[in-house]
Amino acid sequence: MQEIEVVRSLAALAQEVRLRIFRALVVAGVEGLTPGSLTEQLSVAPNRLSFHLKELVHAGLISQERQGRHLIYRASFASMNELLSYLTENCCQGAECLSPAAVSCDC
Repeated sequence: MQEIEVVRSLAALAQEVRLRIFRALVVAGVEGLTPGSLTEQLSVAPNRLSFHLKELVHAGLISQERQGRHLIYRASFASMNELLSYLTENCCQGAECLSPAAVSCDC
Protein backbone atom coordinates (compact mmCIF):
# COMPACT_ATOMS: atom_id res chain seq x y z
CA MET A 1 0.00 0.00 0.00
CA GLN A 2 1.35 3.40 -0.96
CA GLU A 3 1.63 6.19 1.59
CA ILE A 4 -0.91 8.35 -0.27
CA GLU A 5 -3.45 5.51 -0.06
CA VAL A 6 -2.79 5.15 3.67
CA VAL A 7 -3.37 8.86 4.19
CA ARG A 8 -6.58 8.75 2.13
CA SER A 9 -7.86 5.76 4.13
CA LEU A 10 -7.03 7.25 7.49
CA ALA A 11 -8.56 10.59 6.50
CA ALA A 12 -11.76 8.83 5.48
CA LEU A 13 -11.95 7.01 8.80
CA ALA A 14 -11.18 10.15 10.80
CA GLN A 15 -14.85 11.10 10.79
CA GLU A 16 -17.34 9.65 13.27
CA VAL A 17 -20.12 8.63 10.86
CA ARG A 18 -17.72 7.11 8.32
CA LEU A 19 -15.99 5.14 11.05
CA ARG A 20 -19.36 3.83 12.26
CA ILE A 21 -20.35 2.89 8.69
CA PHE A 22 -17.08 1.09 8.11
CA ARG A 23 -17.32 -0.83 11.37
CA ALA A 24 -20.93 -1.83 10.61
CA LEU A 25 -19.85 -3.15 7.21
CA VAL A 26 -16.95 -5.07 8.77
CA VAL A 27 -19.41 -6.69 11.19
CA ALA A 28 -21.79 -7.51 8.31
CA GLY A 29 -19.01 -9.40 6.53
CA VAL A 30 -19.18 -10.49 2.92
CA GLU A 31 -22.98 -10.19 2.81
CA GLY A 32 -22.71 -6.42 3.17
CA LEU A 33 -25.57 -4.03 3.84
CA THR A 34 -27.96 -1.89 1.84
CA PRO A 35 -28.07 1.87 2.40
CA GLY A 36 -31.52 1.39 3.95
CA SER A 37 -30.14 -1.06 6.49
CA LEU A 38 -27.26 1.29 7.31
CA THR A 39 -29.63 4.24 7.68
CA GLU A 40 -31.80 2.29 10.07
CA GLN A 41 -28.94 0.72 12.03
CA LEU A 42 -26.89 3.91 12.42
CA SER A 43 -29.70 6.50 12.54
CA VAL A 44 -28.11 8.55 9.76
CA ALA A 45 -30.18 10.54 7.27
CA PRO A 46 -30.11 8.98 3.76
CA ASN A 47 -28.51 12.02 2.08
CA ARG A 48 -25.82 12.21 4.75
CA LEU A 49 -25.22 8.45 4.50
CA SER A 50 -24.85 8.71 0.73
CA PHE A 51 -22.14 11.38 1.09
CA HIS A 52 -20.17 9.29 3.58
CA LEU A 53 -20.51 6.10 1.53
CA LYS A 54 -19.09 7.93 -1.47
CA GLU A 55 -16.09 9.05 0.57
CA LEU A 56 -15.41 5.51 1.81
CA VAL A 57 -15.70 4.11 -1.72
CA HIS A 58 -13.30 6.81 -2.96
CA ALA A 59 -10.82 5.85 -0.23
CA GLY A 60 -11.05 2.20 -1.33
CA LEU A 61 -12.28 1.03 2.06
CA ILE A 62 -15.66 -0.22 0.85
CA SER A 63 -17.14 -1.46 -2.40
CA GLN A 64 -20.53 -1.04 -3.97
CA GLU A 65 -22.41 -3.69 -5.97
CA ARG A 66 -25.78 -3.48 -7.64
CA GLN A 67 -28.06 -6.46 -7.07
CA GLY A 68 -31.23 -5.85 -9.02
CA ARG A 69 -32.73 -2.63 -7.67
CA HIS A 70 -30.55 -2.65 -4.56
CA LEU A 71 -27.07 -1.41 -3.82
CA ILE A 72 -24.98 -3.55 -1.50
CA TYR A 73 -22.01 -2.06 0.30
CA ARG A 74 -19.24 -4.22 1.67
CA ALA A 75 -16.05 -3.52 3.58
CA SER A 76 -12.96 -4.08 1.46
CA PHE A 77 -11.20 -6.56 3.71
CA ALA A 78 -8.16 -6.61 1.43
CA SER A 79 -7.75 -2.82 1.78
CA MET A 80 -8.36 -3.01 5.52
CA ASN A 81 -5.70 -5.70 5.90
CA GLU A 82 -3.24 -3.75 3.74
CA LEU A 83 -3.79 -0.69 5.91
CA LEU A 84 -3.28 -2.65 9.11
CA SER A 85 -0.16 -4.30 7.67
CA TYR A 86 1.24 -0.92 6.65
CA LEU A 87 0.61 0.52 10.10
CA THR A 88 2.20 -2.41 11.91
CA GLU A 89 4.92 -3.28 9.39
CA ASN A 90 7.82 -2.28 11.63
CA CYS A 91 6.10 -2.83 14.94
CA CYS A 92 8.51 -3.34 17.83
CA GLN A 93 11.45 -3.05 15.39
CA GLY A 94 10.78 -6.55 14.11
CA ALA A 95 10.83 -8.18 17.54
CA GLU A 96 7.84 -9.98 19.00
CA CYS A 97 5.41 -7.39 20.30
CA LEU A 98 4.64 -7.18 23.98
CA SER A 99 1.10 -7.72 25.16
CA PRO A 100 -0.71 -4.68 26.60
CA ALA A 101 -0.49 -6.27 30.06
CA ALA A 102 3.31 -6.53 29.76
CA VAL A 103 3.74 -2.81 29.11
CA SER A 104 1.25 -1.51 31.68
CA CYS A 105 2.70 0.00 34.80
CA ASP A 106 1.19 -0.06 38.28
CA CYS A 107 3.46 2.78 39.34
